[in-house]
Amino acid sequence: MEIPENIQEQLNQFQQLQQQAQAVTMQVQNVEVQIQETEKALEELKKSDENTEVFKQAGTLLIKVEYSDALADMEDKLETLELRKQTMTRQEERVMKKLQEMQTAIQSAMQGMGQ
Repeated sequence: MEIPENIQEQLNQFQQLQQQAQAVTMQVQNVEVQIQETEKALEELKKSDENTEVFKQAGTLLIKVEYSDALADMEDKLETLELRKQTMTRQEERVMKKLQEMQTAIQSAMQGMGQ
């Protein structure tokens, strides 16, 4: 039995949404890794005192920066990454919910065809 065009279209949309969900999940994981790295760097920075020489990577160069500036930059970066993770996690949840809804609709349509 051939699948009707409208159901085939729904299946195609479902596959595209699955790919989007995978991409978002990978982005969330990437941000989580960046958060861990930033937290570790911040932890190490806080172990040192204000007289410690601190360098910041700029491309392939290391540039000497003030301790307080480095600390503020790392804290800002961590805050930004955590906000990005929250936003992406919400996006991931929306995509997963839409996937479940589409899966239910497709299954209902297929059962209605007698398959």
